[in-house]
Amino acid sequence: SSMGVFDILGPIMVGPSSSHTAGAARLGKVARTIAGDEVVEVTFLLHGSFGKTYKGHGTDRALVAGIMGMDPSDERLRDSLEIAKEKGIKITFKDEDLGDYHPNTVRFLMKCKNGKECDVIG
Repeated sequence: SSMGVFDILGPIMVGPSSSHTAGAARLGKVARTIAGDEVVEVTFLLHGSFGKTYKGHGTDRALVAGIMGMDPSDERLRDSLEIAKEKGIKITFKDEDLGDYHPNTVRFLMKCKNGKECDVIG
């Protein structure tokens, strides 16, 4: 059987990785939705391969973009760390063993503008 163009196209996203960039941006956006308000401080506890490769694969930029409400296809994703800094969002990344989870798991410890704190694992 031959392969067509629709068999090889991936998601519309800013790269380099569909799992470590696009997937991470989606996780961040869902975490922000769950938090319910603008995130002003976040600690990302990165499990497995996320913790080992987050800078090289753009996971750091993607997670931050997501918690600011950006989609994986948003061109600003590449500059999300700088945008977050300009907005005064406090960001921390930690490589941490979260136990029996998928290797591309992150725990979001978030503080929101309204004072609410939220803990999300995805």
